[in-house]
Amino acid sequence: MSMRMDLQYFTGEKTEKATPKKRQDTRKKGQVPKSNDVNTAIILLVVFISLMAFASIPGQFMYDLFTEAYINTSGMTFTVENTMGFLTDVTVGMVIAVAPIMLVAAFAGVVASMMQVGVLFAPEAIKPKLSKINPLKGLKRIFSARALVELTKAILKIILVGMVAFGILWLYRDDLLFLALYDVNDGFLVVSQLTVMIGIASALLLLILSIPDLVYQRFDHEKQIRMSKHDVKDEFKKMEGDPLIKAKRKQRAQEMAMNRMMQEVPKADVVITNPTHYAVALRYDGETMQAPKVIAKGVDYNALRIRQVAKKHDISMVENRPLARSLYDGASLGEDVPEDLFKAVAEVLAYVYKLNKSVQ
Repeated sequence: MSMRMDLQYFTGEKTEKATPKKRQDTRKKGQVPKSNDVNTAIILLVVFISLMAFASIPGQFMYDLFTEAYINTSGMTFTVENTMGFLTDVTVGMVIAVAPIMLVAAFAGVVASMMQVGVLFAPEAIKPKLSKINPLKGLKRIFSARALVELTKAILKIILVGMVAFGILWLYRDDLLFLALYDVNDGFLVVSQLTVMIGIASALLLLILSIPDLVYQRFDHEKQIRMSKHDVKDEFKKMEGDPLIKAKRKQRAQEMAMNRMMQEVPKADVVITNPTHYAVALRYDGETMQAPKVIAKGVDYNALRIRQVAKKHDISMVENRPLARSLYDGASLGEDVPEDLFKAVAEVLAYVYKLNKSVQ
């Protein structure tokens, strides 16, 4: 087993899961597990549902547009200017009618992408690269196994969607046969209803078919970003050697230690101060301790915090400049008070106990 692990290390075999940093770096490059089939299915579904709910609005708009165009052109002299003006009006009208549908499709595409990868802005993904226009690499992509899989998927989807569309048309074949007998409005209504039904059914089918593709894309992404043991070790070395990361780690450790120390202050019997520059919190339990212990100490800002916590919890504070400085320099956190300071500390504790007893 050990020999195999050594062999994997030296051969660079990618057997390790990607580290959080590797995942973050690949995400910045726009390399995320994403299924385009999911986007396509959701966009189609939302667009056709929107058409089912609000198709009458753009439909009536288009009807009025072409009616007005027909009336205006019946007596119009066809010159270059008139024709260009007519075509411009029709084009603008069609854009206005189609614009809401396009906006709905764009919104659905954004939501579908966010559902898969969250909020992501990766300018590096759209940065021009010469490798993308390399004809040799293009040919490799065209004739690769992945391209063959995509082609098979496309053919399968075309066949299944065609079967769904044929099934719906077959169910409503009587309406289609009598379509020539309907007036324009009724005929348009029948055709639009069938179109929406086929669209929603096809979108639901594509959505179901996209689930395996999404699972595969995530599996393939995990496989692509795997790292070798050597890569993991190099990354760890770089992170350890980064001064910024070291500084952040040290700052966080100091903050955690300070928070733990501040949690001990309410247990103190007395806080000896300088009075502003130094503060040392002492605790003594005659049944369990041989000598008083230093449970918190600090200078300047940290001393201020210790005094604030002590004041909040009604801990006695005694000003003794030389003792505070000696305790700060001579005893570490959690250690007993040095023997040469026993007498001075005992006097302070006796004073505090006497003071507390008189208050009670």
